[in-house]
Amino acid sequence: MERIPMTAEGLQRLEGELKVLKSVERPAIIKAIATAREHGDLSENAEYTSAREKQSFIEGRIAELEDIISRTEVIDFSKLSGKIVKFGAVVRLADEDTDETVKYQIVGPYEADLAKGRISVTSPIGRALIGKTVGDRVEVQTPRGGKSYEVVGVQFS
Repeated sequence: MERIPMTAEGLQRLEGELKVLKSVERPAIIKAIATAREHGDLSENAEYTSAREKQSFIEGRIAELEDIISRTEVIDFSKLSGKIVKFGAVVRLADEDTDETVKYQIVGPYEADLAKGRISVTSPIGRALIGKTVGDRVEVQTPRGGKSYEVVGVQFS
């Protein structure tokens, strides 16, 4: 069984979503199905069909979250330090074509959010950065083509 690296924040977010699904969404959809059943013929009841589809989605998401949470390995990067890029590092990169700098934190695959500057350790750029230090060059194939970066900073916060 493959372990999934994750920050404590990421685990809390998934556990919160699971709790809402189990304690709010699941009971609400059960009530909606019961109400729809009372309306008669189930074969022509759009409310019932819709509620059953939503229930299927909720149950699938609950199973998925339980699986992810059971395989999660929380990495406390606040105790990490050094200048080598690893999980949890905040990495500053200089785009060698445009000289623009970007900052990314390396996180687990279920908590990546590019808009917040959080990239997955399993993404192409995340994999390329692991083990690098300040001054190293990184070449990455992105959906828009090849990009070259220089690592200009590594920190753990």
